[in-house]
Amino acid sequence: MGKVGRYGSASVVKGSMMRVQTIMLLAILSGYVTPACAETLRIGLSGPFSGGSSPMGESMRNGVRLAVAEINGAGGIHGVPIELVERDDTANEQVGAKIAEELTQLRVIATIGIVNTGVGLASIDYYQRAKIPLIIAVSTGPALTRKFAPPAAVANYIFRVSPTLDLEARVLATDLKKKSLLKVALLADTTAYGESGALAFAEQARLMGLDLVSQQRFKLGDSDMSVPIKNARAAGAQVIVAWGIGPELASIAKGMRSSGWRVPLLGSWTLSMRNFMDIAGAAGDGALMPQTFIQDAGSIAKNSFLLAYQRTFKTDRIPSPMSAAQGYDGMHLLAHAIRQAKSLHGDAIRQAMEHLNFRYQGVVTSYEDPFSAEDHDAITANMIVMGKVSGGRVEYAYHEDQQRSALLRMKRTGN
Repeated sequence: MGKVGRYGSASVVKGSMMRVQTIMLLAILSGYVTPACAETLRIGLSGPFSGGSSPMGESMRNGVRLAVAEINGAGGIHGVPIELVERDDTANEQVGAKIAEELTQLRVIATIGIVNTGVGLASIDYYQRAKIPLIIAVSTGPALTRKFAPPAAVANYIFRVSPTLDLEARVLATDLKKKSLLKVALLADTTAYGESGALAFAEQARLMGLDLVSQQRFKLGDSDMSVPIKNARAAGAQVIVAWGIGPELASIAKGMRSSGWRVPLLGSWTLSMRNFMDIAGAAGDGALMPQTFIQDAGSIAKNSFLLAYQRTFKTDRIPSPMSAAQGYDGMHLLAHAIRQAKSLHGDAIRQAMEHLNFRYQGVVTSYEDPFSAEDHDAITANMIVMGKVSGGRVEYAYHEDQQRSALLRMKRTGN
């Protein structure tokens, strides 16, 4: 027989406690309590932590984990620590969709992640229907934040702290125009990311008066790029613009080198991935790409982030520095929104994200009013610089970019 006390038997007390916990959980899930009433704040974290896209996913995850460690070390949010619910989507669209469904069923208060555009397109409907904010930390597909933008939906729960393909394409086309490299060969992979990038660059090339003399596609896993390189050369291209991820981009760089064709290689920000530089070796030197973050000695916030990353993860070679920085900034912005909302309800957090009353000095840029009800993309063109691969690292391609990197690159309306 259980021990009898003031409130009855131990079994009765235990049952009462369970009912109280159940009622509290239901209240939390309904969003009618403040964060201080919860034991932990469960936030989803999804990305490719294995496979060809893993340098981006692992770096993003480390950036998010680092931010969470800082937030929890400072007392959490209103005294409650964050608990990450991590899932590996392996860059697979079907797996990503199942993870999104699972996380919404678990009723995490928000999710951060999404690296691959195809995975994002397969996932965002779940978060939108559940009214759970999603912070996209890496993926650049424009449709992800625009699908549910008003008037398509009354409220949009999808936010992003990475640049869009449109911005990347504009930066690349502008750079080529300045250099009078007008005859361009465009190579892109057959994923949703590659297709979106090819369309975005083709449009910017048209606006800039560039001539796309060759447009070709390649599949993930392709290692022999001799045919598309031969075709691009025969078409009279002065430069190759490539859209894909590290391993295949490395095959393009190596193919250009082995053929003796020394024209410039430009492409999506993924040319900064560690697996591009490791696989391409010396053939990757000189490759140019848009970047929001370059791993160098810069601002105090950037230096603090890099030192903390090195101390925590025992390396100064971040596989994808831009992914790490955006994951870190995105997590801190989300934390600020939850503090401001003083609620676990998704709609309250969404509204706080759209009207942040706190300027956050991140490692990518200084965020002041980064979002609005109509615009859920935090990054504008003035926040992007050109990077160049050199000796296995990414450096500033232009001295003027390095000089202005120390300035506050605030958001510009219409960029």
